[in-house]
Amino acid sequence: MSPLTAFFALPTPGPFVGRRRLLGTLRAELARPSALVLLSVEAGVGKSRLVVESLQDSGLPVIVAHCDDLREPQPLGPLIDGLRVAHATDALNELLPPALPDPDAERARLLRSAAALLARLAPVALAVEDLQMADPATLQLIDHLGAHPVPGLKVLITVRGNESPPGWQPGPAVKRLRVPPLTRAEVGRLAAALLAGSDALATHLYERTAGIPFLVEEVVRSLLTDGDLEAIRRQPDTLADSAVPALLRDVLVARLNHLDERTREILGAAAVLGQAADARPLSIIVQTGEGTITAALQQARAIGLFHQRDGRLWFRHTLARQVVHELLPPITRRLLHLRTARLLEDQQPRPYARLAHHYRQADSPADHVRNAEAAADLAVARGDDGTAVRFLLDAVSHAGLPRPIRVRLAGKLGRSAIESVAQTSAIPVLRSLIADRRLPPGARGELGLALGRMLRQQGEARAGYAEIERAVPYLRQAGRRARALAVLSAPDTVVDRHLREHQALCAQAALAAAESGEPSAVLAVEIARLSLLLESGDPTAGPAITAAAAGLAGHPRERARACLNWAQGALHVGDITLAASMLATGRRLVDDADYERLRPLVELTTFGLDLALDRRDGLVENLLGFLARPHRLPLAMPDARLYLARLRHRQGDSSAAEQGLREVIAEAARVGAAWPLIPARTALAEVLLARGADAEGRAEAAAALTLVQAKGLPAWGRDATRLLSPVPR
Repeated sequence: MSPLTAFFALPTPGPFVGRRRLLGTLRAELARPSALVLLSVEAGVGKSRLVVESLQDSGLPVIVAHCDDLREPQPLGPLIDGLRVAHATDALNELLPPALPDPDAERARLLRSAAALLARLAPVALAVEDLQMADPATLQLIDHLGAHPVPGLKVLITVRGNESPPGWQPGPAVKRLRVPPLTRAEVGRLAAALLAGSDALATHLYERTAGIPFLVEEVVRSLLTDGDLEAIRRQPDTLADSAVPALLRDVLVARLNHLDERTREILGAAAVLGQAADARPLSIIVQTGEGTITAALQQARAIGLFHQRDGRLWFRHTLARQVVHELLPPITRRLLHLRTARLLEDQQPRPYARLAHHYRQADSPADHVRNAEAAADLAVARGDDGTAVRFLLDAVSHAGLPRPIRVRLAGKLGRSAIESVAQTSAIPVLRSLIADRRLPPGARGELGLALGRMLRQQGEARAGYAEIERAVPYLRQAGRRARALAVLSAPDTVVDRHLREHQALCAQAALAAAESGEPSAVLAVEIARLSLLLESGDPTAGPAITAAAAGLAGHPRERARACLNWAQGALHVGDITLAASMLATGRRLVDDADYERLRPLVELTTFGLDLALDRRDGLVENLLGFLARPHRLPLAMPDARLYLARLRHRQGDSSAAEQGLREVIAEAARVGAAWPLIPARTALAEVLLARGADAEGRAEAAAALTLVQAKGLPAWGRDATRLLSPVPR
């Protein structure tokens, strides 16, 4: 593999100041048999230098995966590109076979293949740069490596400040380290190494640069270039009293003023084009000869804007490129982006992501939407719904879009957002479209169903249920209508629907499924019917579910989901034997196929079964770890908090238990969720009765039974009934 420094756009080599203790901690973490470290850094603080310093003496080959939001949609694209650069192309065949038709199965295959590949390459270091721009598959790989450590694999990740990917949080296996700016004394040492300066100069440098090493270097370079160093030494407070971005802008403006107008235009075009500056495309964009381009780039290199790597010139830092880009007059900037887009139009395969970016910057909405939609379609085809959502949200944000185009984009947005962590961004868009009275009926049905499902997955039970109810009459396809009615037949979602209503909806779902002739719709309704039978306390439910689970052997994904849902239902009605059996089957299917999206449901159901069997070892820690990552399954958080509060009560901490249960009750009441509102009220009654608050405790138990009666589900009220029963004398 290539030398590590070949992968990074490093600043001019200088002293490594103020990082020795952090570097020691980082190296100690990376010395573990398997390591997963996340560095949180601000722009310009020197993350690349720190990564190089921590890995270059390790003796390990290094794969560098650069995340980039302009990358063409490709699951694990950063890793794939890193393997190419590292000359590990033979390994790519394991990651790039024909995709499987089942998205979950393909995602699981990709994760298994990547983990197995890294295990074969071990011992090896994987440096993942700028995780805030990672594709969902790369994030899932990080989670997978955290849950299944690979011996000999050292993973070092950088992320900008608090800009973690939307909805993603590092798991418990990830060691998170923050890279702070330099202190006042460290700025002084860096300045002293770069020029002979006084303490006063160091102080003013620190105040003006906020301790950002890149900016310290740029200010010092500017002082040396402009020849006013002696004046600054005599009177340090003449350094501009500017905020950090403004100071960097001022420094670069002063440096660019040494260049002629044509050279500045070429540098602006280079900033538009990307981090690397190549003469041939620049000559087309600026419409001048390559010789002129080359001369301009060399002038920029002479004043420190560029450095050379792998025979190409690169901006020394993203901050510098951003400032040069922002210094362009708006009309010039738009023109350069338009010319860049026209140049990229001729490439094959078409770089849809970059085309969408440049047309957006060129203020060409129609071209931007066309390419953003194409990029989203490509992402969906490759199983990357999260990236598709990002492009679709950007496209649908144009105010003047014709309604048919907006509806089409919103339909795609709804389908992709359901399968991604970007639901919170998509929900407001779908709501605004559904509020339009001129929305076509078919679109109203599809968008309403998508919105309702997303709201439910975000824990908004009543709002999601209502949206799906409103959508059903507008759903033209019988199969879609059957699935929507099957969702509405689940009794644990809302407090204000009786069992009879859920049964009626389930019967309607069966008729729609039969009308559709779709086996998948028939199967979905049958699973819902058995779930409803179980929740109602019907004694025939257990044997019927056991038989059905065996009959689903040819449908592994549906079988896994069904078994886990049935295990949850069995816990609701107190059938621990059935819950354990269904959970065991569901867990095995998830483990065998690596259905990562179902793993949180496995974990939650395991917590419930452990609590039912009073298996307490490690349960508090496991629940806290689950609650620390709500993005994985938002709707499950109230259940997890309920389990934790009940466990606290068993451990004798009645105060924490009562507080936790009241919080669960308040949240469940707010969203209108029958479960866990009923068990939370029941558990609170138990806590209150245990500490002698009999009247309040009995009132809570009675409130739980009132909810049970309103639902028509007596099996849910067994514990509340017990608490209200007279104590034998």
